[in-house]
Parts: sequence; structure tokens; C-alpha cells
Amino acid sequence: MKPTRIAFVAADDSEALEALARLTARYPNVAGDTADIVVALGGDGFMLQTLHRHMGRDVAIYGMNRGSIGFLMNGYSEDRLVERLERASPVRLHPLRMRTRTVDGREQEALAINEVSLLRETRQAAKIRIRIDGVARLDELICDGVMVATPAGSTAYNLSAHGPIIPIGVGLLALTPISAFRPRRWRGALLPQGALVELEILEPAKRPVSATADHTEVRDVLTVTISQVSDLSVTMLFDPEHNLEERILKEQFAP
Repeated sequence: MKPTRIAFVAADDSEALEALARLTARYPNVAGDTADIVVALGGDGFMLQTLHRHMGRDVAIYGMNRGSIGFLMNGYSEDRLVERLERASPVRLHPLRMRTRTVDGREQEALAINEVSLLRETRQAAKIRIRIDGVARLDELICDGVMVATPAGSTAYNLSAHGPIIPIGVGLLALTPISAFRPRRWRGALLPQGALVELEILEPAKRPVSATADHTEVRDVLTVTISQVSDLSVTMLFDPEHNLEERILKEQFAP
């Protein structure tokens, strides 16, 4: 895409802020709410914050790594940036919507680009009932937790929990247990992206559970529903020689 108005944003650390100063000295910089492309300088966490900030807007996000892992970022270079942006490949991501109800009746919503995860709050293992599209698939999962991950998030926490890596564009979500105790051999499931996942906490007073959508946490949940938001999206830009689809494919062959 041809960039006309570029906004630079940076994480609050020295490496990212120094890069911001150098880039804004070389290239025109506009306010984020008027930009066609936002160049985010930082790590994956800052990229997620930037994506959430611009969710639903007609703007593309191009990240350059000034953090550690940088899976969602492009390599950092100050040269020929406009040409890189013109050549970049777009990837449109749809977030998950998490709806929670707590034991005291409070209701809350949050969006997740990577995953929605449930985790036990105490030494007691969680007990969770899982329904998919209204059908009970597991009456009782005893575990440290469970998550629903998008393809973009499947190589993050989901992969660490031994969940499957999902290629971009295949229309699937990963339902992955975290340290399942019973049923011990259940390793999760692949779900169509339109599935409605309902998670009910059993024995919530004795076995409290928290729910997190990316960086939004809700404590002491009683029920959590998770679904993909088809009418809301955010666009990321990647260098064509190292785009997100290639990165996810490459992860499946990592030693």
C-alpha cells in the first residue's frame, strides 16, 4: 500500500524512544488519529497495545522490533522505510470477544487478538465445564486453566501450553487446556472460527478462576463466553519476505 500519512509510536523504554527520535527526524510524522499507517516501535506487547488502540479504524499497523521476541514485528531498519511500507503485505485479523459474569453478578466485555485464557487463582485446581454452541462437550475439566487462541496467537501462550499452531486464513480457533489433570489425555480441540465457546466454573468459591483477554483480566469469574467478532478487524503489515503466514508456518518446523 502507498503510505501518505505515517504516525510513529514507541514503547516507553530507551531503545524504542531512541528509534522514535531518529525516525521522526528523517520522516514526516502525523498524529495517530489522522494516519494511514502507524509504525509501532517496541516488542510484541506494545504491538498488541497498538492494535487494540486502533481496532476498527481504517489504519494499518507496521511494527518494527525494538523489544525481545518480536514475533509480530518486522526487522528494524531506518533506511528506505517508505519503500518498505509500499511493499508490505496486509494481514487482517478479527479479535475474540470475551464476555464474563463474576460470582457477584458483575458483567464485563473485552477483546483479544491473541487469546482468552482462564487460570486458577489458588492452589486448588480449577473445575470447568465446556460447551460449544450450546452442547456440553466436557462436563468437567480439572486443570490449571484453559484458553481459546486465534491463529495469530496460536504461536504465543497457546504453543507454550502445547496447543496447535494454526495457519492464518484457515478459519479455525484453538481450544487448549493448561496442565489438564482430568481427563488427563485430553489435549484440546480445533474449532470453527464461528463457534461459541461457553466456559462455566464449577465450585467457584473453593476453586476461583480468573479470565484474561490479552491484557484485560477479570477475577472470580463464574461464566465466560468467547466468540470471534466478524464485523471488527485490525490490519497488520509485514515485509513480504517474512510475512506472518510464513512465520507461523516456519514455527511448525522449528527445532
